[in-house]
Amino acid sequence: MYNTPLVPDDFELPLVLETDRMRLRPLTANDAVKDYEAVISSSERLRTVYNPGGQWPLGLTLEQNTIELGWHQVEFQLRTSFAYTVVSLDETEVMGCVYIYPVRKPAYDAQVTMWVRQSRVAEGLDEHLFATVEAWIRDCWPFARPAYPCRRISFEEWRADSSTDPSPDSSALQQ
Repeated sequence: MYNTPLVPDDFELPLVLETDRMRLRPLTANDAVKDYEAVISSSERLRTVYNPGGQWPLGLTLEQNTIELGWHQVEFQLRTSFAYTVVSLDETEVMGCVYIYPVRKPAYDAQVTMWVRQSRVAEGLDEHLFATVEAWIRDCWPFARPAYPCRRISFEEWRADSSTDPSPDSSALQQ
């Protein structure tokens, strides 16, 4: 975990982003059950798209997921990283997540990753989420050079640079 805030103290954190298809809001431990179901139902996609050759989320338990979501919630409160859940407008379904992390790669000032559950890919939600988040980061966040690993930068290119610390924890590109 990084101890340095990712954004200035006077920056007002965006708490909700809503489109006609989804809502983003801070991820909390209260989302554990719905988040866990989304992760487990999309585990093969998460392993192959966001961490080729990786094992996460194999073996993930609901208890471990709850702990991880609590960790994300604390980091949000400390302003050291930001995890948002992507939910349906009626909040009955977790459809994915967005993560904004610090990065040690000098060319960038933040790392933004995201995923959409497998059952929502065919309807174009992944593309919608990425376009929406990219505009949101550009228009509402204080980052001049955000990195989008596995989107604008291939996983291989991102990992190839030894100066890259992909995340404050080992699961940033895995989630």
